[in-house]
Amino acid sequence: MITEQSAQFYAKSASNHDRIYDRPERKDDLAAMRGHVAETLRGHTVLELACGTGYWTAVIAGTADKVVATDINPEMIALGKLRALPADKVEFMVADAWNLPDDIGSYTAVFIGFWWSHVKREEQERFLAQLRSKVGDDMFIVLLDDVYVEGSSETVARTDMEGNTYQIRIAPDGERYEIPKTYPSDSALRKKLASSVREIKIVRLEYYWLLTCRLK
Repeated sequence: MITEQSAQFYAKSASNHDRIYDRPERKDDLAAMRGHVAETLRGHTVLELACGTGYWTAVIAGTADKVVATDINPEMIALGKLRALPADKVEFMVADAWNLPDDIGSYTAVFIGFWWSHVKREEQERFLAQLRSKVGDDMFIVLLDDVYVEGSSETVARTDMEGNTYQIRIAPDGERYEIPKTYPSDSALRKKLASSVREIKIVRLEYYWLLTCRLK
């Protein structure tokens, strides 16, 4: 599961969370992915997991029928609400992606942006199984995450026995955190997800990848 350490780091770093999107070398890829996400989720009722500050919530809200954006950290949800997105289309909610409430609602799609890479490889199938128990079979899933690019991505500090990689992140208060962060290839994604999902399609750019599929 996502470690308590990771949750603490992101709570402390909420106000700095979107700085990665300001890096000039990522500008073109970011614009392309905003377009992909908006088009992929057009007309859907979307459950967003680990929404952070609502950066992608705003993108999705431009074309989706409705978005319920969730995050484990109240600090992130508070920043998301500051975006003043249309109340008739967007709802923010504090919720743990690993332990969603039973009454989470009915959706046609689930969006997971830049969080899948924090789920350890040995826990991914279990996560999808518990997600299925809350949202149902045949749910349309959209994953968006980072590609490792030397000189732009944070340095990988170590790799464990399961093949998970970790990075050292420094919170604004100076405390150091070791955060799981993996960068799977297309083949690794297909292989790992094959038992849990179908209809896998992947778009890979220099800095980002987007995967769509349906839960089995």
